[in-house]
Amino acid sequence: MKSKKNFQPIDFNLVEKWLENYILDPLTTQDDLTQFRIDLYETDTEWIVEALLDEFDCSEIKVFIEEMKLVISAGKQSKSSNQIKKMRSIHFPFRVINQNVTAVFFNGILEVFISKTENGLGKNRFITLP
Repeated sequence: MKSKKNFQPIDFNLVEKWLENYILDPLTTQDDLTQFRIDLYETDTEWIVEALLDEFDCSEIKVFIEEMKLVISAGKQSKSSNQIKKMRSIHFPFRVINQNVTAVFFNGILEVFISKTENGLGKNRFITLP
């Protein structure tokens, strides 16, 4: 059974406004073009962040949560011995570290699931990809 010591209620009105601002922000399109595309989805039980990383393998991707942000990075050596490194950070209006976070990578798409109902560890951490 998980401890409730880190649980803080999330202001869903604040999250709704944050999602609206994120979708309307023209700089997210710029980041999609220069780094990699990210989409945000919401269900009744979780927020889902999808990242298009089709030029990378699972072992080349790192997912890290730190306080109120999610950091996705990917890097590899190219055949011409140049290093390819891409990174995106998403700042949330709540402490992501207090939520249960899981991730999967399949067919070039990384999906990060942030639970609305299950508590996390309450500390910065890497999320393991299966």
